[in-house]
Amino acid sequence: MSQTTHKHPALHNAMWPGIVGKGSDTEPAINLDTMLALTAAAEVDGTKFDGVDLFLSLPHTSIDSTDDELKELATKLASYNLVAGSLVAPVWPPVGGGSAMGSAEERSAFLTQVRKACAIGQKLRDLGIRKYGVIRIDSAVGPSEWAADPAANTRRIADTFREACTIAEDHGERLAAEGEICWGGMHGWQHMLDLLEQVARPKTLGFQADMAHTMLYTMGFNSPESRVLPHDYDWSERTILTDALRKVAHALRPWTIDFHVAQNDGTVKGSGSHDKTGRHCPPDDPNGKMNIVEVAGIWMRNEDGSPTRAYQHICWDGCMFPNAMMTSPHTWTKILATMIQVRDAHGWD
Repeated sequence: MSQTTHKHPALHNAMWPGIVGKGSDTEPAINLDTMLALTAAAEVDGTKFDGVDLFLSLPHTSIDSTDDELKELATKLASYNLVAGSLVAPVWPPVGGGSAMGSAEERSAFLTQVRKACAIGQKLRDLGIRKYGVIRIDSAVGPSEWAADPAANTRRIADTFREACTIAEDHGERLAAEGEICWGGMHGWQHMLDLLEQVARPKTLGFQADMAHTMLYTMGFNSPESRVLPHDYDWSERTILTDALRKVAHALRPWTIDFHVAQNDGTVKGSGSHDKTGRHCPPDDPNGKMNIVEVAGIWMRNEDGSPTRAYQHICWDGCMFPNAMMTSPHTWTKILATMIQVRDAHGWD
């Protein structure tokens, strides 16, 4: 049995790809038990996933879970030799939340979901199944709505996020804002940095870097003013992409407290100009634009090359994979092997 180079960070798999992009008009959702079983079964030379990151919404884990239901969840995770890490708060209107820059009622709904998520996070810690991880949030509104009054809307989102920080602190939690091109006020790397600086609660609110999404930051989708790559960029020029990613990471790495390993083929999903999001790809996708291990190091290492040690686990995010791919054990073996390579290259003991 071979040993991996480093013990830290822990390796997690995201459970929400079993839900996100699934539904009545596409493929059916994949239940949590199936996702857990596939994750737990993956093994590479004796190394397995350490845990999972959870989506606090049905059909997986209800945001209104009772104490008994959370105990059952903890028991289930333990039976798979998995722990819980970061939790996604369902802050969007379709699942009970509301826009972070919206009306008083919408912002109240947003904060209610944050409060419930933080309470669940605290209870899972008390149950001993969760020792690290953050609560993930976003602005729950699109860039087009934000663009109606950028300055005022960013201030309003910042106000809401500061209230969310107070809630998180009351529960001993930290919040991570996911940088993604589909969230207003967070849809470009410069806008994301501006929002984090306006909230100004670095001990409580940080940044969640997802490699698939931060790559799109360099392309200026939904935020042309934030584009870093040349408009006539040739994807064979890897050094140019690496330099662009370094520029984005230089700005946002100091804020990064949660990290997703992912691949992207340089395209987006959605329609129109303001509702597009990243296309996650398998680690060996021939159209994948990034050297995953190399790019992960841009985020996981400081400017001097030392590991940031800013988070105790890293997570694979593979949203929008077709069900046939997601239910294949081979998929998760490949992904786990990639995660091990990332940790071997950039981890610590």
